[in-house]
Amino acid sequence: MGTRRLSRERALQALFYMDMHRDPVEDPVGQFCSSFAQDKPTQPFFHRLVDGVQENRKKIDTVIEQFSSNWKLSRMSCVDRNVLRIAVFELLFCADIPPKVSINEAIDVGKRFGTDESGAFINGILDSIRLAMKEDKIAFIPKATG
Repeated sequence: MGTRRLSRERALQALFYMDMHRDPVEDPVGQFCSSFAQDKPTQPFFHRLVDGVQENRKKIDTVIEQFSSNWKLSRMSCVDRNVLRIAVFELLFCADIPPKVSINEAIDVGKRFGTDESGAFINGILDSIRLAMKEDKIAFIPKATG
């Protein structure tokens, strides 16, 4: 398994942990990292994803809801919701990652950690977002950064 795939999976686990952890924790990422050992090579991309999703969560969630017909974020499974958040962060803010790579990685991670329907569900939403970005049909497009 590649370093970036492992970073994505760990990021999903951290975001899932933060989503499910109802008690306020001062440093949820630090708490997660102290509880679950990480390989040193995965840490930079892991932190880029987790920090990026946290910093841009409102924008990311707005885009997901815009393209998930009849699905509120609160109704999505926690796995699907957080896989989508990571992938949408990559689509919007990571110019160094080709959109098809972000989408394929999200589908694979969703299939591994989600339900039998997760892959198709994630693919449908992300492909719609990708097409809208290509046609400049998203209300905002942030400046993508590496």
